[in-house]
Amino acid sequence: ERAIARHEVREIEQRHTVDGPRLDVTLDEEDDVVIIYNRVPKTASTSFTNIAYDLCAKNKYHVLHINTTKNNPVMSLQDQVRFVKNVTSWKEMKPGFYHGHISYLDFAKFGVKKKPIYINVIRDPIERLVSYYYFLRFGDDYRPGLRRRKQGDKKTFDECVAAGGSDCAPEKLWLQIPFFCGHSSECWNVGSRWALEQAKYNLINEYFLVGVTEELEDFIMLLEAALPRFFRGATELYRTGKKSHLRKTTEKKLPTKETIAKLQQSEIWKMENEFYEFALEQFQFVRAHAVREKDGELYILAQNFFYEKIYPKSN
Repeated sequence: ERAIARHEVREIEQRHTVDGPRLDVTLDEEDDVVIIYNRVPKTASTSFTNIAYDLCAKNKYHVLHINTTKNNPVMSLQDQVRFVKNVTSWKEMKPGFYHGHISYLDFAKFGVKKKPIYINVIRDPIERLVSYYYFLRFGDDYRPGLRRRKQGDKKTFDECVAAGGSDCAPEKLWLQIPFFCGHSSECWNVGSRWALEQAKYNLINEYFLVGVTEELEDFIMLLEAALPRFFRGATELYRTGKKSHLRKTTEKKLPTKETIAKLQQSEIWKMENEFYEFALEQFQFVRAHAVREKDGELYILAQNFFYEKIYPKSN
């Protein structure tokens, strides 16, 4: 797979450099854009990413998957430097849409002039954990033949919680906060209040838009309205496309009220849920100021500002 990827990259670079050396390449401001979707596992990330792949040829941008060893979301310091350099200076891949299971990385720390646009999607923390639990055992309808890490384990999520199993422990809920918190040590200390506050700060100040799995179509519609260079046609594609719809985890059994209540006693759940509610409120705030509902359908508001009293007057 890596050999094929390197070959594809060489082909693209050759196409871009036929008319001259790479150093002479200058990009229009509209093309000098990079989006990073540091996707959280089991939040409908594949469904959303498929839309980017389906649109990239038509809308003329590149899509690149960030594949880390053993899906480790934390990069080494040297890899952070390499990644930042790649993303900011790899002109042949601009405009670019990067996606992968990596935690937030602050590009400003590396002295770059133009930072990428971060987007993400999060999910109700218990629903996300349940989905991931069964995904590791049974997979989903996206790649049904692939053998999963916990394949053969028939224990239900309820049975796991009742037995105090490690795969369903409250500590496993601690994932969305560190993904938004970043590469600091404290981000990955389970139950850290500092990590929660840092994740909230980053969501507001460093992310262009963060949606929720439960309202994915609205998230896509807002992106299409705000960033049409990448997402023109995304809403219609989501509604009608075969690959765009949510993946379904096989053999998933909904947990009982008792199981949910037991998990909700945990301070870890309370913090992850606080972050989820914070993200949901922010998303709904953005949506309320961007769309209106008519006859059960949402539509994007037209431009609602203009310029006047422009001086000095031109002759």
